Amino acid sequence: MSVLILAEHDGQHLKQATRQAVTAAQAWGLPVHLLLLGADTAAVAGHAAQVAGVARVLRVDAPQFEHPLAEDVAAAIVNLARDYKVVLAGHTAFAKNALPRAAALLDVAMLADVIAITAPATYVRPVYAGNVLATVESSDPIQVLTVRTTAFAAAETGGAAEVVTLAAPAASGLSRWVGETRNVSDRPELATARVVISGGRSLGERFEEVLGPLAQLLNGALGATRAAVDAGFAPNDIQIGQTGTVVAPELYIAAGVSGAAQHLAGMKDSKVIVAINHDPDAAIFQVADYGLVADLFEAVPQLTAALKN
Repeated sequence: MSVLILAEHDGQHLKQATRQAVTAAQAWGLPVHLLLLGADTAAVAGHAAQVAGVARVLRVDAPQFEHPLAEDVAAAIVNLARDYKVVLAGHTAFAKNALPRAAALLDVAMLADVIAITAPATYVRPVYAGNVLATVESSDPIQVLTVRTTAFAAAETGGAAEVVTLAAPAASGLSRWVGETRNVSDRPELATARVVISGGRSLGERFEEVLGPLAQLLNGALGATRAAVDAGFAPNDIQIGQTGTVVAPELYIAAGVSGAAQHLAGMKDSKVIVAINHDPDAAIFQVADYGLVADLFEAVPQLTAALKN
């Protein structure tokens, strides 16, 4: 038996979440196989084969996987899953869309957002916005789960996996890809950035004006609270929290963030947390390593200027 990982990629390279899932898969001590879905995965398969800890790369190339839909991804997983003990992926929007469908078709339960694994079938996952950690044991013959990628280090290169090409299942035809709109940015991807500068609703229309220069200076990603996103001051794709992106950067700077439980669940595992808030009783200070009670509209530009010097 082996472990099957649903890989995410951009057509050329694996996403960081998949490398972290490879590390998580080592808990079982079984051969690890990567499943690559796409219209042409030749290039990314070459890179995937070099990931340490991967024994085999499974290529499934078909037109319907140029823009993979959840129904088609689930069908591809189900075609293979009977030969595996574990099917897993990073806890991303892509996997959260496909793996529950695959689990339902396999008639097994699915465990989401796992942060620790005790093989062969015991897991730890956060509940109640991370305030409680639940230990769960599964008796299903096939374990289907997503892992919180920030809880696992990314696998390094240095492997030499076998690459195998498999036939694709027929397209389901239950849904179709219409189009997508992407926000193009020269900043690092939020989920994998080493530095994250996050802002709250109090920044208002000056969100980018105040935080942008600091993020650029530190080569960091911009994040936002749900309140800032709901108010229209920041785009939805940079929301951090239980219903947004979970991050654990080396440095997290929170400016004007009060520290609601939903937001803390998405960033409290950061290595160093710096909080800037005018309210000394803000909940963010309870998890911060360094706190500054000050007006962020004065403190952030001063910090930016000091770092430039």
